[in-house]
Order: sequence, then C-alpha cells, then structure tokens
Amino acid sequence: MEIKKDMLIGELIRKKPEAIEILLRFGMGCVGCPSSQMESLEEAAMVHGLDLNKLMETLNA
Repeated sequence: MEIKKDMLIGELIRKKPEAIEILLRFGMGCVGCPSSQMESLEEAAMVHGLDLNKLMETLNA
C-alpha cells in the first residue's frame, strides 16, 4: 500500500497500524487525537514542523 501525503492519519493507522511507531518517532503524538480523523499527513507535518518528504519516505519504506 502506497502512503500519500493527502491520506488522513486516522485512515493510515487503520490500514497500517505499524505506522504508529513511525509517527511517534517523528514526534507526532496525534495518533489518538480526535483531529487525526480529519487531518492529512501533509497538514500534520506542517503543524508539527516536520520534513514531509522524509516522513513520507520513512512511511513508505
């Protein structure tokens, strides 16, 4: 499954639960946050000041 930047965090963790560890490693504690159901990876990376390309590379590895 290819993970894309417009994928919602909630959708990602439902489809690929092992991504939770990666998100936490990047400092995204939003895995259990209600906003994760409506926030894309791109939006969350921007809010948290993360390198979106590095996050996507790691999630898709």
